[in-house]
Amino acid sequence: MTTSIARFPINLDTYKPLALNPTNPVLSDAERETLKKNIQFCRDTIVFFTATGAARGVGGHTGGPYDTVPEVMIIEAFFRGAPDRFVPIFFDEAGHRVATQYLIAALHGELPWEQLLHYREAHAHLPGHPELGLTPGVKFSSGRLGHLWPYVNGVALANPDKVVFCLGSDGAQQEGDDAEAARLAVKLNLNVKLVIDDNDVTIAGHPSDYLPGFSVAKTLTGHGLAVSEGDGEDLDDLYRRLCATVTGEGPVAVINKRKMAVGIEGLEGSTHGHDVISVEKALSYLEKRGLTEAVRYLKAIQKPKQDYTFLGSGTKLGSNRTVFGEAVVEVLAELDPATRKANVLCIDSDLEGSCGLKVIHDKYPEIFVSSGIMERGNFSAAAGFGMAAGKQGLFGTFSAFLEMCISEITMARLNRSNVLSHFSHSGIDDMADNTCHFGINNLFADNGLDDGYETRLYFPADAAQMKACVRAVFPQPGLRFIFSTRSKTPNILDSDGNDFYQADYVFVPGRDELVREGTAGYIVSFGEALYRALDAVERLRQEGIDVGLVNKPTLNVVDEQMIAKVGASPFVLVVESFNRRTGLGSRFGSWLLERALTPKFAHLGTHQEGCGGLWEQYPYQGLDPVSIMARVKTLLSR
Repeated sequence: MTTSIARFPINLDTYKPLALNPTNPVLSDAERETLKKNIQFCRDTIVFFTATGAARGVGGHTGGPYDTVPEVMIIEAFFRGAPDRFVPIFFDEAGHRVATQYLIAALHGELPWEQLLHYREAHAHLPGHPELGLTPGVKFSSGRLGHLWPYVNGVALANPDKVVFCLGSDGAQQEGDDAEAARLAVKLNLNVKLVIDDNDVTIAGHPSDYLPGFSVAKTLTGHGLAVSEGDGEDLDDLYRRLCATVTGEGPVAVINKRKMAVGIEGLEGSTHGHDVISVEKALSYLEKRGLTEAVRYLKAIQKPKQDYTFLGSGTKLGSNRTVFGEAVVEVLAELDPATRKANVLCIDSDLEGSCGLKVIHDKYPEIFVSSGIMERGNFSAAAGFGMAAGKQGLFGTFSAFLEMCISEITMARLNRSNVLSHFSHSGIDDMADNTCHFGINNLFADNGLDDGYETRLYFPADAAQMKACVRAVFPQPGLRFIFSTRSKTPNILDSDGNDFYQADYVFVPGRDELVREGTAGYIVSFGEALYRALDAVERLRQEGIDVGLVNKPTLNVVDEQMIAKVGASPFVLVVESFNRRTGLGSRFGSWLLERALTPKFAHLGTHQEGCGGLWEQYPYQGLDPVSIMARVKTLLSR
């Protein structure tokens, strides 16, 4: 540990391992003092190393892990004091609280302390959600919010003589999975202990405001669980309640009320505490705590920048996920107020700021519903509103969550609903949350039959095309899915250096677009992969290889004229950030063969778990221009 102390700018000797016996519900003065010091050390450490993520621009969710330190430290002491009674894993269904897992791994000597200084950095093996097998000391993969309790039930079934903890949150409890898990836990009297941080904060607001009838305690009581509710910052009471919980039988929910980021000036009780603490606020906190070495280290961090210059695209960076909402507002402005109120309804799932829906909320609150973390139910509500001809449901969430809504999408199609959905954070770009948040299986939305109600999937390449796409598809009936990336994308240029998508551009659903003519073969791409493919095309042309490029913004419709053109060329290479197994490339080859078109064919897509970081995900998956150029040359040499 001496080496680690020298490298990690917080004194590790401050932490003292503590063993507590849960059959004794009263802390001694010495135990309480040690526990308090351990809690403070861990909270200081979490603020510090998550702030390194803020300094590098990769985010990091400080508030959740910071908040739950008291219960985590007590449970850690239980694991030491009565190891035979517990499954010694801090299962946490709020995966974004991953800083807790990394902290515990470091405390156990399984992860070097200095590695925490590279939190969420690319290739540092510290992604934004825990991944089993990737990070030393991490003992489970959490997946997405509210998905782990059902899994923990199974762990309890496999360990009937032990207590299993599941750390939860008021946000996670909004997911339907937890309701099902609660009922099974009660039915089987599983020894699962839920420890829930109920801070009344999620990404977009306060559950007490947007779900005024929702109560974690009443909900779980209604499912049949015993509930122990109290102040999470009252250490003696928290300890007593946890002791009573683990010495009793069956499922229990320990609900801890507290403000988010309690004690952090400028963050306490704020929704901003949900994400990473700003460098400014972290420095203020650390300075007040006298942690000068940590302050010095944090100030010295330089935010990494991608210095690659992409050919064929301009310098105007647009956030397509935001442009979606702006474009919808422009269309809504053309409707008279009565028609707009009667015929359009937008439902959010606590992600309005991330999915571009906030601008709709701000401009037309009368058609906006701020709902909870309930993607399945919210999508179905939008679909039910859009059941009648002329009515339109609007829905938005992350693309990774599309997989959760497949059955609801099928029901919407069977009921001939009209829903325009925006699934942002598609692909892998800028995805420090890593694998569980990759939006790579988006074509699952196109799961209807050939004679079924129409479904259309769109992925515009830049901000101008997104705006035109929304305008074109908004009034259409049926299910329409528009995808965007978390990252900003540059404007696509034509061969003369002008905007490819100019003010008079009209988006035509189902039509592929020839971005560059070519004689050696064609790359087919879309979304944020297009400008990278375009760079590869321009550089190949500089080498004398005349490759063409096709943008396919409508993903699930064959443009017969364009496929005949590219199919008659020497090769076709599909480049996308979607899953190689389920993406466009998995279909495009079949489309070619069905038409007796036999060019050399290859397909680049996401094919391995992520590396963390931001743009670094692309070269890691072999989707960067250098990799695209290499694949083209391989095709031409065959």
